[in-house]
Amino acid sequence: MKKYIAEMIGTFWLVLGGCGSAVLAAGFPEVGIGLLGVALAFGLTVLTMAYAIGHISGAHLNPAVSIGLWAGGRFPAKELPPYIIAQVIGGILAGGVLYIIASGAAGFDVSAGFASNGYGELSPGKYSFLSALVTEIVMTAIFLFVIMGSTHGSASTGMAPIAIGLCLTLIHLVSIPVTNTSVNPARSTGVALFAGGGYLMQLWLFWVAPIVGGILGAVVYRFVRDNDE
Repeated sequence: MKKYIAEMIGTFWLVLGGCGSAVLAAGFPEVGIGLLGVALAFGLTVLTMAYAIGHISGAHLNPAVSIGLWAGGRFPAKELPPYIIAQVIGGILAGGVLYIIASGAAGFDVSAGFASNGYGELSPGKYSFLSALVTEIVMTAIFLFVIMGSTHGSASTGMAPIAIGLCLTLIHLVSIPVTNTSVNPARSTGVALFAGGGYLMQLWLFWVAPIVGGILGAVVYRFVRDNDE
């Protein structure tokens, strides 16, 4: 049970820290952190939690990562349901806390997006469905490839959280204009439930594409390593 609670707390921090930076600080007058700051915030949430709970639960913080690690032979199938449930609960709780905080500002409008993911008219750059699909699959595949490689027994000890956190930062720098960057179904669910409308209707893509990408990245890594785990 402790590792499930750790996953819930870790995912809570990822969504609150990452989406919170987008909702509360990205466009704040004069001191807004912008796209670069939001990307860095997401990377920092993963880096900090990887050190904090990596030894407890593995710090997946993401259903696509858990499923990808299963596909890569690193995680038992029986653990997937409780991990995913814990991650989604953590994401929703973070969305609730962020909503309470953000709604305290005059003029707050949750329907404006609330850091949710989308394509077409709901994409920050108005990118198409195909662009969003390809982006989320490829970015999550690379994320899993880096996770698998940096946590391998032959990799530098203790450096995995840095590599994984910086990888997620780079992913956000590339893909925020396309989908507002998901690569994490729990992160997408945690805010879409509050944004509602079209964001909730498009949520399915941000479950399917990251999971497909996670499996793909893990399988490719196993091939590259000749499956000598």
